[in-house]
Parts: sequence; structure tokens; C-alpha cells
Amino acid sequence: MAHYADVYESWARAPEAFWEEAAKAIDWEAPWEKVLNWQGAGATWFKGARCNTAYNCLDRHVEAGRGEAVALIYDSPVTGKKKQFTYAQLTEKVARFAAVLQRHGVKKGERVIIYMPMVPQAVVAMLACARIGAIHSVVFGGFAAKELATRIDDARPKLIVSASCGIEPGRTVSYKPLLDEAIALSAHKPDGCIIFQREREKAELIPGRDHDWKEEMDRAEEAGELAAPVPVLSEDPLYILYTSGTTGQPKGVVRDNGGHMVALQWSMANIYAMQPGDVFWAASDVGWVVGHSYIVYGPLLQGCTSVLYEGKPVGTPDAGAFWRVIEEYKVKALFTAPTAFRAIKKEDPDAKLMAGYDLSSLKTLFLAGERADPDTLSWAEKALGVPVIDHWWQTETGWAIAANPAGIELLPVKHGSPALAMPGYDVRVLGPDGKDVAPGENGAIVVKLPLPPGCLPTLWNDEARFRSAYLEDFPGYYKTADAGFKDEDGYLYIMARTDDIINVAGHRLSTGG
Repeated sequence: MAHYADVYESWARAPEAFWEEAAKAIDWEAPWEKVLNWQGAGATWFKGARCNTAYNCLDRHVEAGRGEAVALIYDSPVTGKKKQFTYAQLTEKVARFAAVLQRHGVKKGERVIIYMPMVPQAVVAMLACARIGAIHSVVFGGFAAKELATRIDDARPKLIVSASCGIEPGRTVSYKPLLDEAIALSAHKPDGCIIFQREREKAELIPGRDHDWKEEMDRAEEAGELAAPVPVLSEDPLYILYTSGTTGQPKGVVRDNGGHMVALQWSMANIYAMQPGDVFWAASDVGWVVGHSYIVYGPLLQGCTSVLYEGKPVGTPDAGAFWRVIEEYKVKALFTAPTAFRAIKKEDPDAKLMAGYDLSSLKTLFLAGERADPDTLSWAEKALGVPVIDHWWQTETGWAIAANPAGIELLPVKHGSPALAMPGYDVRVLGPDGKDVAPGENGAIVVKLPLPPGCLPTLWNDEARFRSAYLEDFPGYYKTADAGFKDEDGYLYIMARTDDIINVAGHRLSTGG
């Protein structure tokens, strides 16, 4: 088995060769002119290469004879629904909805806002955009109309895809009134909306503007319409994901196609120890970065089965909900926020509800989204009897900056630390003078440029803000806006934010511009 130190050293010695090797896991339509194109700010990886993210997530697995393998498991305790989609079935649904988008005039490079709950249609909509080279921007379902309006004005979507409602334990959140209000508030008006009508609540459709998801899909099926993957450049945007500002303008984090695929597939094998056919469950939401990277793109690129769970850690129906899902689908790795485990621990402190379940499939628990407090870590380790890995990353990076790489080797766990920097990240701790501080000393945590594949190359339509927010404070470095220290072994400890970000239920929310 490889050793982390050797893998990290091989990257540090020859970064471009390292990522060129990793890129062999992706199917490319045409090769790149240059592995890395970097002039001091955002990096472009695999410039000039042609590829398609949806093809790599779906069609290639079908073509390799794995069409009957399960791609997506939908489990919805809030509605009592369960459904599984094979790679062949998901490919067909995505190709069909991509044809619907094309019929509505959506072209390569145009934006589509997706404002949906945790339903399979949200995943289909994301992959359908990727299939035709459109840029999706997922907005967390149920987000306030004013927030949605600022995103409509920034992304200027051709279409908005939404659902009639989201379902929480004990209540229904109507999305359509929020969507209608947001469109009324925004200066930019989309050409139309496609609405998925849920059984719990039907939305009022506005004639001429709103279209019914099922009717659109039925029409495409009758006409035999299936969209083929549209090749895009590696550096073309795949999506925009807005950081959540409560005031001021939210930042539109841009993700590219090529570098994103390479980084995520590398991470699935090397950080999460997942192989094709393994079941991965990121108990997050498609509206957050974890949902983008590890419900949708990462698992499907690696040919895994991904669990889409429309429920909560407690209350759907109880604190044993996670154990049921793990047993039922033989989940190999679970990724969630420490908040979820704090909620489970509070309701079931002795983990009594775990006793009735067979959790032998679970090999690792990954935590991220906020600092994992040692109490919660210890409780989870003791209750589950598997390695509990805290790892650290951001919306901006799209994948782990620091982790314990289960797919390379499990390093000793130190409570309170997300362990060591991953290949691609030269992480430094700097003092006010911009110089490295000694081990154990607090400072600003930064990453030496260029950033690796998968990280943001810029902010949507705002290169100046990208530079001022991330690059200007520490020239030559990316500012994470986290503060902390490294110990003598190089383990990172994240202690505080240095900006206006607060944490709510494991999600980073900005309190300012």
C-alpha cells in the first residue's frame, strides 16, 4: 500500500505530472494543450481539452457494461418514498431532461437556476445542464425570495427549475410563492420555469411562463428526444454556487469541468477509499457544496452508488434514522456534519437505537462543515467502532484541503485536527508579517498558489472581487479566512474564522459582503 508521505511528496516534486496522471481516470474528447495555465491569480487546468462531465458521470459506465449498477438511491422518510435508479435509467432521464432544456432554448454557456428540495429531479436537472454545457446554479430550496432574487440578477438564468414544495418533518415549505416573489423582485426575468409538482402540494402555474416537469418529460419521451453530451472545454464553467450572504452581494463561486472531474475522482478513491459499486452517502443537501461534490458528481464519476436522503438525523422518525439507511443500503462511507451527530447523541446518548441494526458495511465516517468537537468525535468512534475522520474544505475549494486519506493510508487520528494537507495544497500558517509561524503558533491559514484542480478559478463575473477577497491580503497565497496552527507533525488545527462567516447547522453563512 502507498504511504501518504510518498504520495504528497510525488505531488510536491512534480505537480503537473501528478495531475496529468490523475487525469487518466477521466474520459476526454480531445487532449489538453497545457496541464496548468497560471499567471498569478486563478489557475486553469487542462486548458483546451474537450470533455463532458455528465458523460463521465453516466454514459461511460453504461458503455463499460455497468448500466444495471445502481447509481442513485432516493430515500425519503418525510414522504415514505424509496426509489433506486440504475446508471442506464439515470442516463436516460438526464438525456431526456437535457432535451427538454434544449427545446426551451437553453444553449451551451447559458445559466439555469435550480431551486429544489432533495428529490431525484434535482440531480437530474444538474446533470442535464452539464450534459448540454449549460451552467447550473443550485439555490438551497426554500431560501428567502430576496436571496433568490439577488442570485437571479447575478446569474441571469435562461430558465429556472423548481418544485412545488419542500417537505420538513411536520411542515411543508411552499417554494412557488417564494419563486414568484423572487422573479417579481429581480431585474432579470427568466424565459420560463419548469416546476416539478409534488404530491403533497401542487403549485399554481402561470400560463406562458411555467411548465409542468412531468408533462415536459412525457412530451420528450413521446417524441423520442434524448440529448447527446455536448463537448465543452475543460475550463468552461460547470456551475456557479453562491456563498450565502445575508447582506451585500453573494459571491458566485465558479467550478470548471475538467479540473473538477479530475480532483473529485481522485478524492473518491484516495480520500474516501471508494471503488466502483461501493455505496457512498453524503447526508447533506444538493444546495450546498457537499451535495454538489459528494452526492452528485464525485460518487457518479467513480461509478459508486450515491444515497439521496430526504430526511433528518433525528425526527424522521427518530435518532436511529441514519443506522436504518446504513443497514438497508449497505453504506460503506457516511459523510455528514458534526451537527448531525450532536443531534443523534443528544436524543440517544447511549446509542441504544443502534443496537438493532447491522452496520458491518460501514468502514468510515467522515465529518466536515464545521469543527468536529472531541466529545462528538469520541462518541461516534465508540458507538460505531470505525475510524471517524474530520476533514476540512470550503465551498471555494470543492474538495478537501486537509484530510486523513483513507484510500492511501489511515494516519493516526488527533481529535480536533482534520489531519494533513492533501496533494495539491501547500498549506502554510502565516503571521501578521506574512512569514511562516512556528509549530503550535496561531496564524492565518493560507494555501500557496496555484490552487489545485477542482478549486475556484474565479468568481462569476467578478474577477476583481475574486482577487480582493482571496489573493490580495497574502500575495502569492490563497486566503482561506480560517485561523489556526500546525503541530510538530504538520497536523492542522482550525481554530477560528478571520472574516464575516458564521456557521449555522454545519453550513457556512456570511454575515456581510
